[in-house]
Parts: sequence; structure tokens; C-alpha cells
Amino acid sequence: MKLNIVPAKTGVLWVRQGIQTFWRQPIALSGLFFMFMAVMSISSLLPVAGSVIALMLLPAATLGLMAAAREASLGKFPLPTVLVSALRAGQQRKREMLILGMLYAGGFLGIMGLSSLFDGGTFARLYLVGGTFTRETVLDSGFQNAMWVSTLLYLPLSALFWHAPALVHWHSQPAVKSVFFSLVACLGNWRAMGVYLLTWCGVLGALSLGILLVASLADSAEIVSVLLLPLMLLVAAMFFTSSYFTFRDSFVSDPILA
Repeated sequence: MKLNIVPAKTGVLWVRQGIQTFWRQPIALSGLFFMFMAVMSISSLLPVAGSVIALMLLPAATLGLMAAAREASLGKFPLPTVLVSALRAGQQRKREMLILGMLYAGGFLGIMGLSSLFDGGTFARLYLVGGTFTRETVLDSGFQNAMWVSTLLYLPLSALFWHAPALVHWHSQPAVKSVFFSLVACLGNWRAMGVYLLTWCGVLGALSLGILLVASLADSAEIVSVLLLPLMLLVAAMFFTSSYFTFRDSFVSDPILA
């Protein structure tokens, strides 16, 4: 396995490949994404402990979506069992994926802990336990500082785990090494990753403007609430589909298929 440095314009290609691959199997990939969301939501129903379980499951669940994207890119129909690809691997890879999940959960909870220094834990409690966002809470400077600190700290955490599940599953890398190689790959291809994220921001912005335009022409504000959520979820499904291509092009090696 060797790092592959790609030009910045590859970021746009990743987005296009994700969208095109999604529309090859839209029913299967959107269905798998909603199953993914359901698993995460059900896991987080238990206060605190449920959120921790959901965080631990996230690397394995995102690997399942990447595996589904790979199947679709090869012209195959991804079955629901692809979501548990991590659990169908050998014992060693399952163990490393579990370690990866614990590392991710620990990192995320650490970020929440640091954010508590700014607002006494309000943001962390709302995120992990749930609750109602009041106007006073959102406008509170401490809460806003906690939110921004969490967002900024999540960027390096995301880079650490962006490619890690795929490296564990397809390249049989130990969890700690996969986290390191993921960070190296994201830093090495920071231009392409930056273009990739900015392109997705552009897609979301264009979609939002389109919905507002339709609502304005129809003179109905209800259209926004009706269209926004399902279309955003559809874009999220395409985003997860595109993440497979960021991994595929960042490493030079024939992955171990499973």
C-alpha cells in the first residue's frame, strides 16, 4: 500500500463519481443510507450510553456504505448485507474495527469534554443526550464558543478516521496504523480534499437556492419544509457514496476483497 497524490481537480471528479454512481443504483443506495441512519438513530435512543454505542458503530457503518458504493461502481446491486461487511470479515479485521470504533468514540467524547470548558457542558449534553435548543441557549456566547471549538476540533478527528475503516477492512491494517495512514493521506491530498468539500458545499448551496426559488415562484413557504429534508438526505447519501472514491484514489494497491 502506497500513498497516491492526486491533483486538486480530482476533488471535483470524486463528487461527480459519487453522484453518478448513486444514480446507477438510486433505490439500493438510498435504502442502505436510510438503514444506516436508522441504525444510528436506534443506537442513540439510550441516554449517553446509546450515543457512545452509536459513535463506536460509526466506522463500521460508514465502511458498509463505502462497500455499497464499490459494488454499485462495479455495476453490481448492493444487497442490505453489505452494510455489515465489517462484521463478515475475519476475526482480526473485526477486532481492529472494534478498536477503531472505540478510538473514534473516545476522540469524539474528548472533543465534547473540551467544549464543556466553554459552556459548562450545555452543548455536549444537547448533542449526546438530546433536548430542546432554545433561542437563549443558541445566542449564549459560551454555547456558541463550545459549538465552534467542537467544529474546529472535529476536522482533524475526521481526517484521522476518513480512510481508516477502509484501510482496516480492505488493506488489513491495524486500527492505530489505519488512523495514521488516513491522516497522512488527507494531508497529502489536502488540495483535492479541500476542492472535494468545497464542491459539496456548492452542491448544497445550489440545492438550497433552488428550493427557495421554487418556493418563491409558487408563493408557498411550506415547499421549503416539504422539500428540504428529503433532498438534503438524498445529497447526504450521494456524499457517502463519493467517499469511496476518495479512498480508492488515495492509495496505490490491490485491496483485499471481502
